[in-house]
Amino acid sequence: MKKLILFVCTGVLVLGLTACGKGATEDNLTSGASQETSQEESSEETSENTSAEESSGTEPGDIAGGGEEAAGWSEEMTALRSAVVEAVGQDDYWPDMPMEADMLETFFGITSDLYEDYMAESPMISANVDTLVIVKAKEEQADAVLEILNGYRENLVNDTMQYPQNLGKIQASQVEKIGNYVIFVQLGGGAIESGDEEEVLTKCQEANKLALDAIRSNVEG
Repeated sequence: MKKLILFVCTGVLVLGLTACGKGATEDNLTSGASQETSQEESSEETSENTSAEESSGTEPGDIAGGGEEAAGWSEEMTALRSAVVEAVGQDDYWPDMPMEADMLETFFGITSDLYEDYMAESPMISANVDTLVIVKAKEEQADAVLEILNGYRENLVNDTMQYPQNLGKIQASQVEKIGNYVIFVQLGGGAIESGDEEEVLTKCQEANKLALDAIRSNVEG
């Protein structure tokens, strides 16, 4: 009788162990399948995000906010900017942040009562000083705008030690009045890479002249 009870207990123990082993195996399989599904979903999301970024068409150097239209410039000002970029060369035109009217007043001191239209673009990176400002002044306000921009340039020249690497570029900057248009140009792009101060000054002066000539041609033509 004792032997019979022993055999029955042994059989129950064996069946229990088998059932546990089977359950653990099924749990492992279920867990593995869940991990694979999660990895596949993560891979699909990454692929979709990459595709979305590629399809956006955004390139380094694009105007912040989505292009010239997003800057809010008029057709005339957009055309003047395009003429400058073409004359100077896309690689050497570094301004990449359109300035809104409140920024024009804050940075340059030019209030909205002084002009009919404008475009202004400055560097997004503060260590880069390349800047283009074109102001279409109101009747009899061109001289006032000219005085303001000359004062702005003078302050820059007197504070060149903030970014000594831009000394030549700042010294080469120009303010010019063409009719009722007042322009501040501080361009030159990669001229600073030459390392020679005189060469930087000369290259930046050439770039500024090209820009002013392009604006003059469009305004007077």
